[in-house]
Amino acid sequence: MNDSTLAENDISRFRDFLKSEEREPATIEKYVKEIKSFCEWLCGRPVTKEAVIEWKEHLQKQEYAPVTVNGKLSALNSFFSFMGWQELRVKFLRIQRRMFRAQSKELTKGEFEHLITTAQKEGKERLMLLMETICATGIRVSELPYITVEAARAGRAEVDLKGKIRVILLPGKLCRKLIKYAEGQKTTAGVIFLTKNGTNLSRRQIWREMKELCTKADVESSKVFPHNLRHLFAVSFYKICKDIVKLADVLGHSSIETTRIYLLTTGEEHARHLEMMRLVTETESIF
Repeated sequence: MNDSTLAENDISRFRDFLKSEEREPATIEKYVKEIKSFCEWLCGRPVTKEAVIEWKEHLQKQEYAPVTVNGKLSALNSFFSFMGWQELRVKFLRIQRRMFRAQSKELTKGEFEHLITTAQKEGKERLMLLMETICATGIRVSELPYITVEAARAGRAEVDLKGKIRVILLPGKLCRKLIKYAEGQKTTAGVIFLTKNGTNLSRRQIWREMKELCTKADVESSKVFPHNLRHLFAVSFYKICKDIVKLADVLGHSSIETTRIYLLTTGEEHARHLEMMRLVTETESIF
């Protein structure tokens, strides 16, 4: 193992393996990117446990967030397992479970509604409806191709991803808007959200359009990205049903722990809750 080096063919085979495992395209590209980055850093040096640990330390010195470092290490560990190099796998950074969600990333319902209003004023009907669809159903941006004319007519979409099939219910008002939009685009069947060329919208394009919209709506860009709409759905849904198990099923989570992350409140909201407990008396200090 001490005289082994990474070859481009190894990475290509790993990419094919991930495809055969039906991993999402975005995940595959991310893993391949991280492995190539590691290769560039190695500069042709042998792949050893010492080198991998050095890489881990290098990432920490770059001031990446711990979760980002662990994401890069996860890609590398997966590659090593594929290659049969179990001895090269490294431990993840230990991260204390988060109690609060950053205020800078907390998209409020009011801000979401303002984004929708701005999109409508700007004539961005597709973007407006796309954002409403994610926020009203909690689907992932990668699941948008399952929002079809047939699904809108049936009031439900059957999502088949990551080896799991789940049914997403579509609100009646959303269905009517989706069908009307599809008719306006002369889409009689199939995927509703398409480019002008009739292809599926890419994650990058959706991200870019949302960032452009937040500038015009004067909403902080750190709050505006597709996954945050899913987060807003989760918080809103939980406030009504108070059932985290049901929410996990709706979101397609295998672990309740993953769902819990979606329900983190901001430190500011937590502070308000502490004040509401009224466990500190109003009497003046005697000291």
